[in-house]
Amino acid sequence: MVQFSALTVLLAVATAVSAQCGSGTPNIVVTGSSGSYTTSRGSTQVYRGSDYHAAIQRGLDALSSGQRIAVLASGSIGANTITVGSGKIFEGCGTINAGNRRGRGAIESTGTTGAQIRYLTLTGTPSFGMLHYGTRDLTLGKITMNLSSGSGIGIRFHRDEPANTNVVMDSINVRGAGSHAVETWNINGLKINEVIARDVGECGLLLQKTTNADVGLVDANNAGTGTGYAAFRMANENGRLSNGRWDTNVRVRRVVARGGGRGVFCVSQSGGAVIDAIDVQNTGNNAVLIENCYNVNIRSGTVNGGGEVRLSARSEFANNRDISLTLHVDNTSVRESPCGTNTNFAITGNARKDIC
Repeated sequence: MVQFSALTVLLAVATAVSAQCGSGTPNIVVTGSSGSYTTSRGSTQVYRGSDYHAAIQRGLDALSSGQRIAVLASGSIGANTITVGSGKIFEGCGTINAGNRRGRGAIESTGTTGAQIRYLTLTGTPSFGMLHYGTRDLTLGKITMNLSSGSGIGIRFHRDEPANTNVVMDSINVRGAGSHAVETWNINGLKINEVIARDVGECGLLLQKTTNADVGLVDANNAGTGTGYAAFRMANENGRLSNGRWDTNVRVRRVVARGGGRGVFCVSQSGGAVIDAIDVQNTGNNAVLIENCYNVNIRSGTVNGGGEVRLSARSEFANNRDISLTLHVDNTSVRESPCGTNTNFAITGNARKDIC
């Protein structure tokens, strides 16, 4: 069993972002405004011109491992991609507006070791605000995305690409994404301080084939309205260890959901998870749905209104087993069908109960 420590997570993310954006003496700085940008290393110009994307990328390309670029200027990169290589430290202190480059990220770090994206404020309609795969020791710091209609996913770790190890995220704030705020695939070793999702089309945080994860807070308002997606969702064998077991290795300290689709959703042979507390109100779909999952423990929390708290199962997977729910539930129901194996309920409140 993996042992978790709140202090471990907080220290990890604190080291990722230790000062204000652009503070100190960055190795390279991008300054200017629309139509006129300058990229400088001390007194040496790396780039001067009207292309905001070129100003940023040439600065990144001129960095050595362990060096830092601070993008102080704001502008639009259009339907282009900023690529952050191994060991390079990116700080986006201005606002970067991005168009939609289908299947690509506005910001990408792929196949890298030790890349850091400490700050980013992103607007526009990117297919992916940030796209990653094949990374080791990737750090994402204070990331803010205020996206427009036509955008896709805020942060995406690709499914059919090399896996990732030791990913750290500090504070991820995503508003207006057409799909998920944050979606992971294939990560072993994930630490997240918080994911704040507002008015996103699907999930606040979606974990898939991710193991040894420790998440502080998922706070979602109007995530996945009219869909089966959830503020927090685990799917596609999330938490299944390399030995085929679901020993506890995923921990989420708090999930808050207001409106939207579902609150908490575990599905498709996922598990090995402890959620310390939930606060779910008025979801349009299930407040909690656990379907074909194994070793899931929601230790405390409240549900008020919205869809039912439900344990269910599809015939193509083994039924639920080792599920524990300790909740205060008002103004909705708690139902288990079919009966799982070793399911434990400690339900208070005025909920209607139909459990095995």
